[in-house]
Amino acid sequence: MELSEAVPAPAARPETPNAATHLPGPAFLVALIPDEDPDLEPAVRTYSPDEHVIPYAIMQWFMELVADQVERCRIAFEQGEPEAVE
Repeated sequence: MELSEAVPAPAARPETPNAATHLPGPAFLVALIPDEDPDLEPAVRTYSPDEHVIPYAIMQWFMELVADQVERCRIAFEQGEPEAVE
């Protein structure tokens, strides 16, 4: 799972009237969630040459998503369905 800063999307084209106004930029915080072995712990990596300030509420939201994904991976592994997590 990645957390990145939103960047403006290219100008909207007539053929895509509902195009997003922003797209994900380069990831600066990445959660690595091992879905092949429930005994492995997730890891969080920071990728950034620049300093990024992450508001607490955003970090809390991101980590809740990570925790949910870890739980889904562990349940799928226990049920013998690791491909169900993709």
